[in-house]
Amino acid sequence: MTDLTSLTLLEQRDGLKNKKFSSEELTSEYLKRIDKKNKDINCFISIDDSAIEKAKKCDEKISNNSGSVLEGIPIAHKDIFCIKDQRTTCGSKMLDKFISPYSSTVYEKLSNAGVITLGKTNMDEFAMGSSNETSFYGSVKNPIDLERVPGGSSGGSAAAVSANLCSFSTGTDTGGSIRQPAAFCGVTGIKPTYGRVSRWGMIAFASSLDQGGVFAKTALDASLALENISGFDPKDSTSINKKVPSLLSEASSNDMDHIVGIPKSIINNIKDVKVKNNFEESIKILKKLGIKTKEIELPNLEYALPVYYVIAPAECSANLSRYDGVRFGYRCEEPKNLDDLYSRSRAEGFGDEVKKRILIGTFCLSAGYYDAYYIKAQKIRNLIKESFLNAFKEVSSIAMPTCANVSFKLNSIQSPVEMYEQDIYTIPANLAGLPAMSVPSGKINNLPLGIQFIGNYLKEGVILNLANKFQEQTDFHKQV
Repeated sequence: MTDLTSLTLLEQRDGLKNKKFSSEELTSEYLKRIDKKNKDINCFISIDDSAIEKAKKCDEKISNNSGSVLEGIPIAHKDIFCIKDQRTTCGSKMLDKFISPYSSTVYEKLSNAGVITLGKTNMDEFAMGSSNETSFYGSVKNPIDLERVPGGSSGGSAAAVSANLCSFSTGTDTGGSIRQPAAFCGVTGIKPTYGRVSRWGMIAFASSLDQGGVFAKTALDASLALENISGFDPKDSTSINKKVPSLLSEASSNDMDHIVGIPKSIINNIKDVKVKNNFEESIKILKKLGIKTKEIELPNLEYALPVYYVIAPAECSANLSRYDGVRFGYRCEEPKNLDDLYSRSRAEGFGDEVKKRILIGTFCLSAGYYDAYYIKAQKIRNLIKESFLNAFKEVSSIAMPTCANVSFKLNSIQSPVEMYEQDIYTIPANLAGLPAMSVPSGKINNLPLGIQFIGNYLKEGVILNLANKFQEQTDFHKQV
């Protein structure tokens, strides 16, 4: 009998529609697999006990031919998306007992599309990390090698897809937190244009950078999943009021022309020879398909990392000020006075990485430093955005490695700067608000690598199409 959990999202959708198997069977197989595998991987924080009952209701709709587009598909949500009357922890002791009074727009959209939530996935605390080692609930392990990290902050969601513990999963990407884990775990991950997916009910880290997206086995799966979480939301003031095209149709089209930009100076400066060779081999695959490439320059990108680590902590400092022990979240025991309540609740409720970023951000926003750091960083951010806009006058997308290296061993990076450098190739797309995705491009010592495609604003279909064409010629995405 076919292992239902190894099927792609499209195969599962068609199998359910044609009644080759039931949603109850599919959901049951995932839950059994989670029960067996999660002890080692630690990618789930919580499991939804009502999943089987929901699957039975989906089967009734499917039998009556009244099911929605994703009816009966079992998925996982990063534990940053609120679900009404369920615990949403954000990987933090601060929210360990928080029961959300409302649901995120992403959850609502997928629920309306007929999906079944299997559970909430583990993550770096408040999405702050590149390795999934900062979670209050312990480190997530990479399913490919349990001694290595899955990447962060959406490592739990990436690991769940890689280990066949869900059909697809949601994640968030502030500086690469979908693409880097996708590369480390050998799956496909996409973050859309900033504003394409609503941030309502998605717990904030850095509001001008955060963006919801998805992990899946293939580019076609990702296109269908992304299409169903995208769209205008009046509850989110940053939401883009543009019609969402059929991303699945665009991704599978044979007609789309491509000119892929290769940022020459960035590629020449890749330190790891094996990573550089893998990227060049990936470009050769595109060229064999008849896809045109063009060397480009992206000036000012060398400033992306320092700019990000001014802006992101500054916004984090403002967003996390709401966790004060008064209204919701962790509260210290027997506070002596209001100051003691504030200081001890935050000291006991936040982990070290979160505290570090709050302090950095508060410093950057303080009187005397605001102009020198935060305002200057925003000015350079605009220069980075202009670099991309100029490049897109000549090319339809840009390719570069997703990461500078393969997954590293747990607890092997102790230097904060070295950890921050994990996002060196992914951060620029967040600063510019551009859509970007990672797809598997090969392996080094049996550990996956990813190639990253960055598109122009609202051109998710272009990079999804490019990624699908790449996957049609390779089997890297089938090797996990």
